[in-house]
Amino acid sequence: MTGRDYLALSRTPRYSVLFALPLLLLYEFLAWAMAGSGVRNGADVLLKWLFVGVGGQRGLLVFEVVVFGIGAWLVTRDWRAAGGRLKPRVFAGMLLESALLALLVGLVVGRLTAALLRTLAVGQMEGLDLSSQLMLSLGAGIYEELLFRVILVGALAAFGLRVLKWSRQTSGVVACVVGALIFSAFHYVGPYGDPWQLGSFTFRAIAGLVFSALYLTRGFGITAWTHALYDIYVTVL
Repeated sequence: MTGRDYLALSRTPRYSVLFALPLLLLYEFLAWAMAGSGVRNGADVLLKWLFVGVGGQRGLLVFEVVVFGIGAWLVTRDWRAAGGRLKPRVFAGMLLESALLALLVGLVVGRLTAALLRTLAVGQMEGLDLSSQLMLSLGAGIYEELLFRVILVGALAAFGLRVLKWSRQTSGVVACVVGALIFSAFHYVGPYGDPWQLGSFTFRAIAGLVFSALYLTRGFGITAWTHALYDIYVTVL
């Protein structure tokens, strides 16, 4: 398998969705185990809000069925088109790539923010135990990428491309910038939101820009793992 083959395969739904699945399962398990704490990832709460508002606790089940149903459909369709083949070394490469990208994101985003503001102020999950921090880090990887990259950036890019008739490059750039600003602002909303600081807002906006560009170029699975591992590096380790 060549490097070009790996880059192409790792973006396909059968690899990308299956690679992200352990993040979802582990996050949901930890959230269930710590249900009494009342701590959840904000993007998770926002995505499930409509389902809960309409159907109560049954709405959560409907949400899970929808998420897993769409994922299974994407994987099955791609699996059949490829002849039902999976290469374990592709998953190993994706994990290694995500771990290296998480380190690189921290270095690049931190240096850019420090260069712009000459100070680096990033909110952390102070006061939370290790399990809660790990759970929120996994939730950031799966649900924030699902909400802000797959849904938001994907919709913005499609709108620019199909409705405004922009080029693919222009649509992608605008979607990344707008999505990054919304992603950063989201961290200051709600009871667990951080106090407003220009440094932390800038840091997260740059990080959102990086994650958006990563999603458009490397797909959902690698972006979700990169985000989760980066948060674990910062908040847990």
